[in-house]
Amino acid sequence: MVDFTFEEEIWQRGLVHVAGVDEAGRGPLAGPVVAAAVILSPTTKIHGIDDSKKLTAKRREELFHVITEQALCIGVGVVPHTVIDEINIYQATLRAMSDAVAMLIHVPEHLLIDGPRYQKSPIPFTPIIDGDAKSVSIAAASIIAKVTRDKMMLEYNLVYPDYGFAKHKGYGTAEHLAALRKFGPCEIHRKSFRMPAAIGVLP
Repeated sequence: MVDFTFEEEIWQRGLVHVAGVDEAGRGPLAGPVVAAAVILSPTTKIHGIDDSKKLTAKRREELFHVITEQALCIGVGVVPHTVIDEINIYQATLRAMSDAVAMLIHVPEHLLIDGPRYQKSPIPFTPIIDGDAKSVSIAAASIIAKVTRDKMMLEYNLVYPDYGFAKHKGYGTAEHLAALRKFGPCEIHRKSFRMPAAIGVLP
């Protein structure tokens, strides 16, 4: 259940600036990985925040605007496909998260990280498996990251209309794989990702 259990435990220690951190875009075959860090006020309760994967696109968009208006601060980190190919998706995800935290105007006193691990950090942190389904701050970050990345993929769809990025956002759907078979990879495809056997490995 998504609630403030993790945040409240830290707030009770006298720490106020607790940042939830999550990413969007680890799995797609194309486009960037995007991370967000969100600090919510202990006195602010936003109804309906949940794991972004459980929400409709319309609801995510609505909550994106509410979170943007009511959060103490938000940071976003974007690592493009070229860097993903250079350092691998895991390291790129950590970099995006680190960049998102660095963009916060309030220095966080504790980080709640979605996932089992995080990099070395001068800021104390708690990794939480399935954190976007357990922590409101992480869930808020998941919404910010997902909506931000989806908007970027909509823009890429205008540049590369043959691939259907507006629909699948770069994930390996049947439609996307069919476009890859027909047209080959475009500029934003992750060349280091191993494609399904029907496609082979991108050159």
